[in-house]
Amino acid sequence: MKPQTNFDLVLFGATGDLAMRKLLPALYQAHAAGLLHPQGRILGVSRSKFSREEFLAKVGRDSKIHIKNIEDAAWAQFEQRIDYLSLDVGEAADFSALADKVNQRPDTDAVVVYLSTAPKFFAPACEKLAAAGLNAPKVRIVLEKPLGTDLASCRKINEDVAAYFQENQIYRIDHYLGKEGLQNLLPLRFGNSLFEPLWNKDYIQSVQITIAETLGVEERGEFYDITGALRDMVQNHIVQMLCFTAMERPKSLAADDVRDEKLKVIQSLKPLNDIDKQAIRGQYAPSAGLNGYAQEHKVPVDSRTETYVAIKAEIDNPRWAGVPFYLRTGKRLAGRTAEIVLNFKPQPDDGKLYAAVPNRIVISLQPQETVRVRLAVKAVGSDRTVPAEMVLDLAQAAAGRRAEAYELLLREVIDGRLNLFNRRDELEAAWAWLTPVLEHWAASPVPPHLYPAGSHGVEAARAMLAENGDLWLEEQD
Repeated sequence: MKPQTNFDLVLFGATGDLAMRKLLPALYQAHAAGLLHPQGRILGVSRSKFSREEFLAKVGRDSKIHIKNIEDAAWAQFEQRIDYLSLDVGEAADFSALADKVNQRPDTDAVVVYLSTAPKFFAPACEKLAAAGLNAPKVRIVLEKPLGTDLASCRKINEDVAAYFQENQIYRIDHYLGKEGLQNLLPLRFGNSLFEPLWNKDYIQSVQITIAETLGVEERGEFYDITGALRDMVQNHIVQMLCFTAMERPKSLAADDVRDEKLKVIQSLKPLNDIDKQAIRGQYAPSAGLNGYAQEHKVPVDSRTETYVAIKAEIDNPRWAGVPFYLRTGKRLAGRTAEIVLNFKPQPDDGKLYAAVPNRIVISLQPQETVRVRLAVKAVGSDRTVPAEMVLDLAQAAAGRRAEAYELLLREVIDGRLNLFNRRDELEAAWAWLTPVLEHWAASPVPPHLYPAGSHGVEAARAMLAENGDLWLEEQD
């Protein structure tokens, strides 16, 4: 077994929502499972003038409620790892105090600095970290999304951080890359001769990638209204799902070999030249007692922000030429799911043998992690064929404890593995592809399509598929 990494994890924004809901619970789970070095330390940092005891009290109130199966003894030990420092990003002296605290433990293998802050603080924080000597090779900087709002702003953030940290020190986090179901795509494809020979334009008619949420924007209206579904979900999570689905076999599982192949997919995406037809945007409207988006907290009544996006994409390479990739995401939809659907071309049906049953593979990341293969089987007592599904439950197939995404990603950063993090050129290529859509929508007088809250989304997105003879999964038989 590989020795555990002795670490200091410096958590900026430690009193914020993400730290309390996700990061500290994830670190507790890793601790309780015995997966953290016994001397590893967590140093919470924020502007709040807390003592260590006051910070621990807040963690107990606001973080423990997000942890399942908590054990008092394990929690007490976990608290021993935690320290706190009040720090103002604008004060160089505060960073000197931080450096002094970190340097009290010179034998650490890694210093992880997690910037769970607004992106506007990334540059000043990195500048002052470097000035305080906290950019040595063993320091790793974690950048929480969103990394920009378009190509120009993404490039600016990357340039600012790169002035003080090398690329191999920068961990751009996308929690979807921590999902076991998504990581399973590579062994599913490249470890099984059953799938890889068919994973191409000769056999696949279309691909669908969906992230659907039943919730609306809740109390996040102010943030969401300047973000929208394309920035919030498509540019990061859905593009990563697309890359894992479409990439070529990497030379190895080394971080850059995998990321090189993902980059090639993004660079092969055809420009969206007819945006009104290829990129459908929608906004949920009141229905069945549910608010519409414009009635949500701190959302302007005349907002044109999209809560739903459906895109028809094409990859211009030999494996996928001519295969449509339908990408969609939305809030206040009929079900919660994250899935990848490969629809296979139908077998020739000459009427002499069996009626064709369209084959498909459905890879679900949530709410369950499953792979469902749709096949034709004989109907009982008849020569007819009927569809049936073969289901692989990934949770049962790989017995043992399954870490939540943030826990896995935090452990990867601590151990210095970059495989599950975005490289700069990946993110900028994704923004280069999608920024024209944002610019078109900003200039267009046409508002988003309205769709009833609790429905499957925009009718125009159904029509986009119908032009190619395709149907969304929920409409298929």
